[in-house]
Amino acid sequence: MPNKKYKIAVIQLNLNDVAENNLKKCLSWVRDAANQGAEVISLPELYSSHYFCQSEDVDNFALAEPLYSTSFIAFSALAKELGVVIIVPFFEKRMAGIYHNSAYIIDTDGSEAGLYRKMHIPDDPHFYEKFYFTPGDLGFKTIPTQKGKIGTLICWDQWYPEAARLTALQGAEVLFYPTAIGWHPGEKDEYGVNQHGAWMSVMKGHAVANGVYVAAANRIGLEQYLPDTDGIQFWGSSFIAGPQGEILAQASHDKEEILIAEVDLDTQENVRQNWPFFRDRRIDAFGDITKRAID
Repeated sequence: MPNKKYKIAVIQLNLNDVAENNLKKCLSWVRDAANQGAEVISLPELYSSHYFCQSEDVDNFALAEPLYSTSFIAFSALAKELGVVIIVPFFEKRMAGIYHNSAYIIDTDGSEAGLYRKMHIPDDPHFYEKFYFTPGDLGFKTIPTQKGKIGTLICWDQWYPEAARLTALQGAEVLFYPTAIGWHPGEKDEYGVNQHGAWMSVMKGHAVANGVYVAAANRIGLEQYLPDTDGIQFWGSSFIAGPQGEILAQASHDKEEILIAEVDLDTQENVRQNWPFFRDRRIDAFGDITKRAID
């Protein structure tokens, strides 16, 4: 029988350090989350380094790692020891010239429950991800684990209702969004409130439209590693929302934190029974959604 209730956690951290230090830090924080009762735990996007996509620099490819190497070995052992599911977002080196922004979903026995490769790749000032990442080719997936059925999307994916819908239609109870998003310091005063509000609103909308729990794990801190730039001020504000978009847990803009909330499948089913959006979808009329534009 599936678990009717289980606790999920997102961990919000400053990750502006070298890989070895970030690994030790994240292992410690995951252990702390498990000790607080969390059963499915997510780290932020690209946990092992500073956010290097602020520039296009081939030297940064040295930060990538092959599948099932350092990150997998360390977190697999921890997941097995603690009996928890861990979502580990990392910079994947698939082969020379092909790199992905990926996430392991590691099950309670330390095995790989699933692998997700970020599907939507942005290219914005100081978010030059298209230089580094090949778009994902594994599609949108719900991953069965020993704790529950979870979907993992990554950062820029969070703006796309199609990604949330396709994952939820496969039975996801929770959509996790490991994230690295922040303000350009020079724009914060003028645009910051609206940018952050839009980020919250779109993911709460995914929760409502699909009757799922949503959990976003962001990083914090000013990462100003390039000379003569203002860097990026990551806005934190990680959160967990319920299937009506209600905020169950919310982090600050600037503190390292663990957020924990309970997934209740009876509550989720009740919400879907009363708001039957899946029932009323006009799938016979949605064919044009696969077009770039309807001219």
